[in-house]
Amino acid sequence: MTKASPLRSAEHATDQLTLDLVRAAAERIDGAVVKTPMMRSITLSEITGADIWLKFENHQFTAAYKERGALNALLQLSDEQRAKGVIAASAGNHSQGLSYHGRRLGVPVTIVMPSTTPSVKVMQTESVGGNVVLFGETFDEAYAHARELEAERGLTFVHPFDDPQVAAGQGTVALEMLEQKLDFDCLVVPIGGGGLMSGMATVAKALNPNIHMVGVQAKLYPSMYSHVTGTELPCGGDTLAEGIAVKEPGAFTRQIIAQLVDEVLLVDEPALEHAVSLLLQIEKTVVEGAGAAGLAAVLSNREKFAGKTVGLVLCGGNIDTRLLANVLVRDLARQGRLARLRITLQDRPGALYKVMREFNAHNVNIIEIYHQRIFTTLPAKGLITEIECEARDGAQIDRLVKELEGKGYTVELAELA
Repeated sequence: MTKASPLRSAEHATDQLTLDLVRAAAERIDGAVVKTPMMRSITLSEITGADIWLKFENHQFTAAYKERGALNALLQLSDEQRAKGVIAASAGNHSQGLSYHGRRLGVPVTIVMPSTTPSVKVMQTESVGGNVVLFGETFDEAYAHARELEAERGLTFVHPFDDPQVAAGQGTVALEMLEQKLDFDCLVVPIGGGGLMSGMATVAKALNPNIHMVGVQAKLYPSMYSHVTGTELPCGGDTLAEGIAVKEPGAFTRQIIAQLVDEVLLVDEPALEHAVSLLLQIEKTVVEGAGAAGLAAVLSNREKFAGKTVGLVLCGGNIDTRLLANVLVRDLARQGRLARLRITLQDRPGALYKVMREFNAHNVNIIEIYHQRIFTTLPAKGLITEIECEARDGAQIDRLVKELEGKGYTVELAELA
């Protein structure tokens, strides 16, 4: 990847974030955050052709790595700052990590969220001790209001990523990984604002400069990718990886990443969905879209990672259960294990029965049947039936469709984007 011209202050930025600062953060937060396990995935290694190691940051109490940086920042407050409290703008994992450790330390925490934030995220933050203020329609409006409250109330603002102490806390993820295994060929790390990657790259390049640092962003939010490549790609949309859906990366973190990160890859939504599904099916672990971004990048770039020892950070596991259910079902459909067939029939007795016999003959299970007689362009004696069904694989569905078409039926197979 061709990088943009280094910023003049890049050297100064790396002075603010060093291996020693990350090690100090590790000592500071020791015992208060989970030293999450890192394990080799035999099955994912076979699937990808790489040697895959997973760091389970979704095992933190608030199910995300964000606790590390939030706690490191809280522990360096003065007594006066602790008494007055801290404030942040976040609708994600930072809000929970900061709120949880703030309550534990007796530090009042105020979190400003957009008024459009799902109620489940508001309740999760309040349940771990945060005082939630809803303001504005967008994150930018919530952020601006948080900075106003910071000044009005004399609070200390704790940025979710664009702060050396926060990034140092996040860097302890890499410290733990490399203490266990130093000979990684590459670490593949999700990038939103860049705090996690900045901290991890600082550690990795100091301990083993040969480690290839690969960042991953959702294709819909290529903000850091655009910065380091000097391109201007559109940024926005509904992504499964909302944890890294950042339109403007940190001013501090992008300097670190421009200097220490070797490459940034983009992953599309189907790849993110498939990675979430695979991690649940194979590793029996729940991850959010951002947490699956690393695996999505490896699956989408198999030749690049083939034969290499790869470390992936499952950075968070906070995903809505209904959304997770949709992701799993959609992935089954992409695999061909679920299908919806639209079949044109004549509206006469026994027509549907004859079709059902074909499903039975091919051992394809019918889940749901929907008849449409009115809203169709067919003649009055025609009808369309939509049949949702499940099979062992796509080949079994293909054989059924071929048989139906061979007997004169018009069959359309619904497909996902």
